[in-house]
Amino acid sequence: MGKSLDDKISTPRNPGEVDDMAAAQASAGQEDQGAVTYDALVLDANLRQSLVTVRSLGRRGLRVAALETADILKRSPYVPTFSSRWCRRAFIAPGYEQDTEPYLDYLKQLLASDGAHVLITSSDGTLAVLRRHRAEIERSARIALAKETALEAAINKDMTLEIARRLGIGIPRGVVVRAAGEVAEAVREIGLPAVVKPAESWLWGEGGQPGVRLICQLVTTAEEARMAVEELTQYGGATIFQQFLTGRREAVSLLYANGEIYARFAQWAKRTQPPLGGTSVYRQSIAVPEDVGESAERLVREIELEGYAEIEFRRDSDGAPYLMEINPRLSASIEVAVRAGVDFPYLLYQWASGERIDRVEHYRTGGWMRYLEGDMLTTAQAITRRGRPGVTPPAQAIAEFVGAFFVPAGYDYVDKKDPLPMWTATRDFAYRAWQKWAKREGTKN
Repeated sequence: MGKSLDDKISTPRNPGEVDDMAAAQASAGQEDQGAVTYDALVLDANLRQSLVTVRSLGRRGLRVAALETADILKRSPYVPTFSSRWCRRAFIAPGYEQDTEPYLDYLKQLLASDGAHVLITSSDGTLAVLRRHRAEIERSARIALAKETALEAAINKDMTLEIARRLGIGIPRGVVVRAAGEVAEAVREIGLPAVVKPAESWLWGEGGQPGVRLICQLVTTAEEARMAVEELTQYGGATIFQQFLTGRREAVSLLYANGEIYARFAQWAKRTQPPLGGTSVYRQSIAVPEDVGESAERLVREIELEGYAEIEFRRDSDGAPYLMEINPRLSASIEVAVRAGVDFPYLLYQWASGERIDRVEHYRTGGWMRYLEGDMLTTAQAITRRGRPGVTPPAQAIAEFVGAFFVPAGYDYVDKKDPLPMWTATRDFAYRAWQKWAKREGTKN
């Protein structure tokens, strides 16, 4: 707990050295559960939800380590989670975008030498890696993810929407588009503006190409639509060409296991980054709306999606809710739930480790959470993207950004009992801003 950050960090090891360590443990009779060093290993340490998870589990006396890849640290070298007082050890693994084998080898060696009871993931990329190599990894640790059939139904948006349609849950009008040549027909059927979504958010590259995370795009013209489809299908896969909805964005989070709902929570996002379909940067806890709450529960039961899930909805101008997507991993906005009294990271750990799961019957509503860096970017984009559908007018965006400082709220990274991650996040933001400025100036020269 009192270690300096330098003392915590473990860089990629020599595989032979780790094999020797594992052999020594085995010869000493420590290869069973008694060899487990950490209760949980939290992947994707650079993400906000990973910090929340480390804090949540650490406060309860659990031994928690965190892991990030060297590729991420090249772009963003200061990781707030690593500086948390509750992060016992910080591991740096090889990247997996180009080739999953070095990452997988490192993870297996880490589990053999250090040991971890439960693995918790928070990104589309590591989720894809774990799905690909699940059988191998589960020989050494429990993975806090639903079974494969449920994950497939939740991750593939086309499959998700088809299940929702069958259940009578509202879904946006949309068509599957697999190539730019199909865009004209999609525009005629759905109209403009529209949203072009990848059927899956993470795709593995073909022919030596790296894996890539894809995000949805708002299009207002046929040419924009064609370009978006070309961009999103260049790695294979398909897109969903979907009607554009302008109403309130709400999300229901659930912990489901053994046929029962152990915890429910709802929030609405006043601002997101990017403005269309991004992560919420200014959100509030609300009581679970009856319509979306009932739909969310029916979905997870139908899919048998155990563990944590966030089900996102968007309302139309008349207030009718439509399903957007299901997120089967811890989401970036999770801290608003934790501060309201629904500790999803700990509930997820209980489920994954096979412990008795606590039931959460009530939580506090009306609490605001703000991700300041994301809110700054959203406000800047309101200026640079003025006039685009769904983008707040610049004057209103600036006024709302400033006004939010006068509303009582919690801030991501900020915790008076764990102050270092806030300073690390500030340092990381300054570093990335300086790098961006230096690159722009270098281009000018």
